[in-house]
Amino acid sequence: MRAVAPECNGGQCPPSRRSGLHNADELIELAASKIYSDVATYFPGVRAKAPLTYHQFVLEQFRSLFVEFFGLTGKTLRFTDCHFSLVTTPPERLEHLQRIPHIDSLIGTELAFVHYLFKKELGGTAFYRHRNTGFEFVDKARGKRYFDQVALENNGPDKAPSAYINGDTPLYEQIGQQEGVFNRMLVYRRNTLHSASIGSDFVPDANPRTGRLSINGFLA
Repeated sequence: MRAVAPECNGGQCPPSRRSGLHNADELIELAASKIYSDVATYFPGVRAKAPLTYHQFVLEQFRSLFVEFFGLTGKTLRFTDCHFSLVTTPPERLEHLQRIPHIDSLIGTELAFVHYLFKKELGGTAFYRHRNTGFEFVDKARGKRYFDQVALENNGPDKAPSAYINGDTPLYEQIGQQEGVFNRMLVYRRNTLHSASIGSDFVPDANPRTGRLSINGFLA
């Protein structure tokens, strides 16, 4: 495992870390046995709980690396959420907040990860800068200004179209990207502006063996 940071066109990129595990194909088969449902979040698809054994594996193998890389000395990391996730929402059905980069928390010491479990070229994850505010991350001090501006932009001439964001737009600049490589785990701070990179030719597929399957988790 080695530390990486997305390529940037200026400014400081969100730190990340990537890795994999040896039995990823078994995770796909486990995912195929699950029952998926909509969840009360803005994730554009369906989810099923990941097993506790996966939580344990991630913490046992990578906790010390996460703490070192993200400067979290003295913090006891624990899972707050972890799901098998399948992107199944057609672009025309996306809500506004699903068409733009997002954050998962206002707290910079909390981490998010995505473990890619698809073998096709179905896109990875990109990081963004909000053009109006210049923000690459949003914390409690920035929250009101950022979300007030997002609400204004939702009614403005540059409103995000009914599509997955995948690169620069009038409202956001892409500052880094990681490809969705099978069995790669990408880890980043939860308050970093990010989004899945999903192309215009994406066809939603609810089959875990062939669709855009990942495990998404939060650590606090």
